[in-house]
Amino acid sequence: MSGMDFQTILDEINTELRPLLGTGGKVASYIPALARVSPLQFGIALRTCAGQTAQAGDSATPFSIQSMSKMFSLTLAIRALGEAMWDRIGREPSGSPFNSLVQLESERGIPRNPFINAGAIAVADRLVSQGDAKVELLALLGRLCGEPIHIDAEVARSEADTGFRNTALANFMKGFGTLDNDVATVLDVYFNQCAIAMSCEQVACAAGYLCRDGRHPLAGTPVLSAAQARRVNALMLTCGTYDAAGEFAFRIGLPCKSGVGGGIVAVVPDRLSLCVWSPGLDGTGNSWLGRQALELFVAKTGLSVF
Repeated sequence: MSGMDFQTILDEINTELRPLLGTGGKVASYIPALARVSPLQFGIALRTCAGQTAQAGDSATPFSIQSMSKMFSLTLAIRALGEAMWDRIGREPSGSPFNSLVQLESERGIPRNPFINAGAIAVADRLVSQGDAKVELLALLGRLCGEPIHIDAEVARSEADTGFRNTALANFMKGFGTLDNDVATVLDVYFNQCAIAMSCEQVACAAGYLCRDGRHPLAGTPVLSAAQARRVNALMLTCGTYDAAGEFAFRIGLPCKSGVGGGIVAVVPDRLSLCVWSPGLDGTGNSWLGRQALELFVAKTGLSVF
């Protein structure tokens, strides 16, 4: 792998896919601030375990990371609570839409996994119990990519103004005794974490600890233990792309975490972390062009966990 020319590979992917911009996928219209984002954008960036970088297209353009934030909030919670983090959150694929109320009710307020909305709200609740969750999350991301990271206030307001289903999920869990803290406080953390803005280059760097056995991508110090990093990667593979996780595993074969802002982060353990972004989404809420980019990357490099 050391001789692989990643820059040429990413340039090729960008060249092949850019003509498809605007021909498929739809931006997330149910969040007004995201509905105004131009779908005619595509970026891709990676960082290897050795610190080699490559990028192409709109890789430096910040976008709303949305549910990609869930792997970072989960990391914070695991660091703070260890195994106790799992007391009221499952680890199984949902097989249902990421904002399903039916599943949460039938399972008495226990979210199926930390990457569906209910699970991430439950993680936010744990972080609220530990301190100032918004500050801690931004600080973690800033350390991981070596640059200041910010919340897009307009997107956060838009999330709060239209987050009726998420409010319902939180109230469901509060009713079942799954949330410890005030619902409004927990949702404020959740809406703000989804509104964090980062570029492909920043996300690819920040996720680097997941391909380095939990070690910081820049400093090499522990972010998670090696076992904890493996578990986060396992959850990404089985639960990270909503109810399309099986299809992602079948076609791409890498741990991935997506967001309705159009980003997808992927991890090749012991090799590299990769982020793709294009705002147009497919029917499962995953980036239409981003998924094709990951398929091309795996086809061109042969890198997969299988």
